Amino acid sequence: MMKKLSAGLLATALLVTGCGGGGKSGTPKVGLITKTETNPFFVKMKEGAQKAAKDNGLELMTAAGKFDGDNAAQITAIENMVAAGVKGILITPSDTKAIVPAIKKARDAGVLVIALDTPTDPQDATDALFATDNLKAGELIGQYAKAAMAGKPAKIATLDLAPGITVGKLRHDGFLKGYGIAEGDPQIVCSQDTRGDQAKGQEAMENCLQKAPDVNLVYTINEPAALGAYTALKAKGRDKDTMIVSVDGGCTGTKAVQGGQIAATSQQYPLKMATDGVKAVADFAKTGKKASGYTDTGVTLITDKAVSGVEGKDTAFGLANCWG
Repeated sequence: MMKKLSAGLLATALLVTGCGGGGKSGTPKVGLITKTETNPFFVKMKEGAQKAAKDNGLELMTAAGKFDGDNAAQITAIENMVAAGVKGILITPSDTKAIVPAIKKARDAGVLVIALDTPTDPQDATDALFATDNLKAGELIGQYAKAAMAGKPAKIATLDLAPGITVGKLRHDGFLKGYGIAEGDPQIVCSQDTRGDQAKGQEAMENCLQKAPDVNLVYTINEPAALGAYTALKAKGRDKDTMIVSVDGGCTGTKAVQGGQIAATSQQYPLKMATDGVKAVADFAKTGKKASGYTDTGVTLITDKAVSGVEGKDTAFGLANCWG
């Protein structure tokens, strides 16, 4: 029993020190909890939080799930950060519903909780949200794809995230809205989940090509999924006659737009999300005033093949503002 207890205490201690919660006595703490540590989006978010914490006189604690969807690790991180006395927690929720009770406990303890990038379900489970308008991000690439198809009949594959994750639904719904179709439209010939992973994106595209070999337009939840789709299309000799559109605007994805593998992407700005979030916690620590509501951190269509009626920027702009 003592061995089990000791192991549990050690695991908790490792998570706290792994969070970077060292200890300048009296310095207000802010926590950042991301979905994973390895995704370049969250790496850039962490960089932004680190700089903003230093600039605003805060001590930063960080934690992340072992994989996208690791709700248990995020709950543990919230509990550890509250115990460590953080003034605020910034979180990109992996499971937007299941995380809500843990967030409520933190807020009940007087901690400011701000969602970054992904809203909770319901959205008002956090004090505030700093994020891309993911519906708009999807809408932009939907509008682009519709204009770029120029009246050609579409056979659409949607490579989505996973059930129940708000950001995936918003981008998917936005794409359909931008393209001018509804869920269940016969032009959608295949839909697969990818969890935003490149290998799973390739597998999903291979499945779609088996089901509907005449696919000519692919929407993907993010650029890793897009690059997986491109690999599958190229293997079948379909890369030249199939358009891929995506969302994220990371440097790898933006280079793929520049190279022609992806036709267009909607670029979002994780560094700004984290910077604005940390500043909000700093203001709360100083004044007691809590941030509230939704702050749109911006989105830009990136393409080198502009189409009429859809505003965007080229990859030179995209590469100057990308992350990863």
